[in-house]
Amino acid sequence: MRIGSHLLKNRLIVAPMAGVTDRPFRQLCKKLGAGMAVSEMVTSNSLLYGSAKTARRANHEGEVDPISVQIAGADPAMMADAARHNVDRGAQIIDINMGCPAKKVCNVMAGSALLQDEALVGRILDAVVKAVPEVPVTLKIRTGWDREHRNALNILKIAENAGVQALAMHGRTRACGYSGEAEYDTLRAVKAEARIPVIANGDVTTPEKAKYVLEYTGADAVMIGRAAQGRPWIFREIAHYLATGEHLPQPEVAEIHAVLLEHIHDLHAFYGDVTGVRVARKHISWYTRGLIGSSAFRHAMNQLDTVAGQLAMVNEYFAQAARADSRLRYEQQNNNADDMPAVTRLAA
Repeated sequence: MRIGSHLLKNRLIVAPMAGVTDRPFRQLCKKLGAGMAVSEMVTSNSLLYGSAKTARRANHEGEVDPISVQIAGADPAMMADAARHNVDRGAQIIDINMGCPAKKVCNVMAGSALLQDEALVGRILDAVVKAVPEVPVTLKIRTGWDREHRNALNILKIAENAGVQALAMHGRTRACGYSGEAEYDTLRAVKAEARIPVIANGDVTTPEKAKYVLEYTGADAVMIGRAAQGRPWIFREIAHYLATGEHLPQPEVAEIHAVLLEHIHDLHAFYGDVTGVRVARKHISWYTRGLIGSSAFRHAMNQLDTVAGQLAMVNEYFAQAARADSRLRYEQQNNNADDMPAVTRLAA
């Protein structure tokens, strides 16, 4: 899988997710097998560049290449400026968000709302590609605005003509949100017509599903979002299955304890203690969701507001889990993420 001059180590990509794919999470997923990770979307509004939130999203210190930054907006000139701004701060790939279904994004005609205006899509893509000729530009879309207006093939042609170098597509319309089944037939049709790499996104939750989607659609890569929340090792599980046809065993408790501690420490350092504790709560909840005896732990964890308290409770929980079994044990013991409880559905 190649994007511009960047040769990825595999065909597994972390989807951009608001409030999730910050630098600590991207780094962790890359460490555990992802070939690339796309940042949570960065606004194209230059008035917000000085905000703490936007500054954090533009922080790529120590991040493993390639660094892909997603920008969002609806004005071609502002999007071009945003692309240059982020390249100046380390972005090696610029990804354009035309897939987010969130109302607050679509209400300002950004995200997947742009799919309603193909002429504007073309102007934005032309402006961004011309603004940063030294780095590849990629595009994230959905299959269309609604079931009556699936125009992914048209958007593909516009993107190719503009010089976009890869297309990621979530297999649902904006109107579908995250309901129903992903439309792999549409992904397959787009890939059949594409001259650029196509990345399939939507409902890729298990190694078997990843293999099926790659084979059925012919996609060059798969993009994984919600299934990686609390299970960042899913990338190595999929990579192993694609290579061997066999499943890895459930990871050892001691390893995931260490992974989670590293993640928590990174979050505290990245956000500061107060915000870091709050952000870490949701990740701790995702890591432990479905594990035997974790319900009471998660409830108690959400009451804590100190770094020391958070770390102590995590250490105690995993010490108890290790005494019960050397490997993670779920309420429904299975290696497949499809059998894990659903995680919070964030924009991808």
